[in-house]
Amino acid sequence: MMISRRAVLAGMMLALPGAQLMAQAAPALDGHDPVAYFTEGAPRRGDPAHATDWDGQVWHFASAANRAAFVADPARYAPQYGANCAWAVAEGYLAPIDPDAWAIVDGKLYLNANRRIQRRWERDIPGFITRADANWPALRNN
Repeated sequence: MMISRRAVLAGMMLALPGAQLMAQAAPALDGHDPVAYFTEGAPRRGDPAHATDWDGQVWHFASAANRAAFVADPARYAPQYGANCAWAVAEGYLAPIDPDAWAIVDGKLYLNANRRIQRRWERDIPGFITRADANWPALRNN
């Protein structure tokens, strides 16, 4: 059996402290701070120095205070549908988001793939939320 140099290097990386964070995909919300949407009313890039793991994703925060707020009550600040596009979930599939295409509705953060899709979503926010809520359990584990 032949082992490639890439496999050896990958194994060595996983043995390093913090390798689980490095081995994971890109941070949730493209590295933006979910708490900032609520406290600043705008997306704000998070800092990896203020990161935490939650719900299978790495989340970045602009400050230690924002990280602490999230850790204390992640359901309050986490975007709906696992940081997937709310309109896409309503349509029955998963899609990435644009951190600048967002809205807080009834105290919950919703994101969309882009501003064009956001305008489509805004035509019937309650209807899309109802459909997305119904679709989310089946899509969650995809």
